[in-house]
Amino acid sequence: MTATIAAPAAPPTAAGYGVPVRRAYRFELVKLLSQWRVRLLILAAWVAPAVFVGVVSQQDSLPSDTVFGRWMHATGWAGSLVVLGFAGTWALPLLTSVVAGDVFAAEDRLGTWRHLLVAIRSPRRIFLAKALASLTVILLLVAGLACASAAAGIVVVGNRPLVGLDGHLLASANAAGTVLLAWICVLAPTLALAAIGLLGSVTLGRSPMGLLLPAVVALAMQVAQMLPLPVAVRLALPGYAFIGWRGLFTSPAQLGPLLVGVVVSLLWAVVATGLAYWLFLRRDFTNATDDGSGRRAVTVGVVPLAALLAITVGVIAVATPATSSGIEQGKLQRSLATGFAHLYRVQTQQLHRPAVTEAQLQTSATCDKGGGLEENSGPGNGWRCVVSWHLPGVDAVGQAIYQIDVTPDGRYVADGDGPQEVNGYFLVRTPTGDAPNPLWQLDGAVDLLATPRKG
Repeated sequence: MTATIAAPAAPPTAAGYGVPVRRAYRFELVKLLSQWRVRLLILAAWVAPAVFVGVVSQQDSLPSDTVFGRWMHATGWAGSLVVLGFAGTWALPLLTSVVAGDVFAAEDRLGTWRHLLVAIRSPRRIFLAKALASLTVILLLVAGLACASAAAGIVVVGNRPLVGLDGHLLASANAAGTVLLAWICVLAPTLALAAIGLLGSVTLGRSPMGLLLPAVVALAMQVAQMLPLPVAVRLALPGYAFIGWRGLFTSPAQLGPLLVGVVVSLLWAVVATGLAYWLFLRRDFTNATDDGSGRRAVTVGVVPLAALLAITVGVIAVATPATSSGIEQGKLQRSLATGFAHLYRVQTQQLHRPAVTEAQLQTSATCDKGGGLEENSGPGNGWRCVVSWHLPGVDAVGQAIYQIDVTPDGRYVADGDGPQEVNGYFLVRTPTGDAPNPLWQLDGAVDLLATPRKG
């Protein structure tokens, strides 16, 4: 008598009856929201920013080393931007790791793939449901960070005008819209990290590296942004939009680098999600020990993304006027002169002096690096600038000295070095008492894609 061994049944496919995507999505969303760590993250995202902004805005010492930190006493919108800077550096990479980096790997650890396939009967619907569920949770977390920080700032400090990165004032309504747009812009790099998390979760299975991959990639991009890289390479990294939103707060707005950063991030999101989908459909779900392949992770995961990076660098280098570091003497001089002129008017109002316009001031700046011993370009803390301006009816030319630290991403802090009555002290004496001196320290940003020219 001959025994016949039946071949293992293939997993159900979309050819048979399948659960609608809507029901599968709701099922996956409930699974995510039932996890205590996800609930804790959502609670923290909607509470922690409000507590931080509310407490710090009432302190005497402000986080002046962060962008907009020095203005948290002046307007409620500054606190939301401080939280945005922190979120792009630390919070959002960690949140995407916990949510997207574990959404597929959890099934490998629990050994529930066969049950899920029997219930939903379509790997394609499973992937789509899991991706949409993780995206929903991530959007909920980002919304919490934005809404909580903005609401706390408005309640504690007030809906007041915001000083931009070039010193110009944004009216309350404009500040609200620009802050909202800044949060929307960081969704693009967040989606890129989430897609990398999906790819790692599909490819690496039970390995903890799948969970950590978005955070590791984000950390690598942060380190890269601190290095003196060419502009084309800097903008080709999918995390640039985490800092590119600063360009919204200059006049005119530095939209070029931001738009490039957003497009690059969305490209990474699409490519990484497509790779994760392609790999997921080729998983052998009949083998309980098959949870991904290290070689496949390199050949199908790393290599295509590295190729995307190389292609993006080439396209940006050809299509934009990006050269070297993008930080040039002329750009810095124009940016500092513009910021000084705007903030000089703010100081004039504080001191109740006759009003003056930027055109009347005719502000200019002369900068050199390293006392003329270094090339006048690139980042560094050796920049020294002399700002000159004219007052109507006064023959003498006013001058102020600034020591400037320029970071590789184009952000700079100008520290006043005299004269004391202009920018040499952090307080100014006003008719109503001492007030923060807006000219003591200036935050600014150099447009990395602007056409370099002298002057």
